Amino acid sequence: MTEDKSQPDDGTATPSPEELRIRVEATPENLGEPTEPKPRAQEKSATVRQQVTEKTTQVTAQLRDKATHAAHAVQDRTPEPVRAKAAAATEQVRDKATAATEQVRDKAAHVAELARDKAPEPVREKAGQGMQAARANRAPLLAAGAVVALLLIRRSRKHR
Repeated sequence: MTEDKSQPDDGTATPSPEELRIRVEATPENLGEPTEPKPRAQEKSATVRQQVTEKTTQVTAQLRDKATHAAHAVQDRTPEPVRAKAAAATEQVRDKATAATEQVRDKAAHVAELARDKAPEPVREKAGQGMQAARANRAPLLAAGAVVALLLIRRSRKHR
């Protein structure tokens, strides 16, 4: 008899039908997992996604706690005169920002008033009509503005 040389000889004998039957019987029938690769991959992906989400939440909470602790430690170790100066500087910046905002608002109102006074009557009428139409159609205008803004943001991100 001739030997079948189609299989490489790796030193292991081909299992007998009896051995194969024992192996199959030893394998649990219902492992609770699908046998097709796609559902298995989807389940594995969902499991990994859940684990990553949980770990991210945990690490975020730890970082937030450490940052809060560090901020309190720095605040506790900062001398009172330094804290008072920082608070005063913050208040000055806030006051200057408020004053600048008021100036800009006043200038804008003044420029609008000048434009209104200098504009010819037909232009003022058209502007008034446009304002009335805009007020009457706020929702569609806001939606259109939001769409335009999203398109501009999307376009700017593509160019980065």
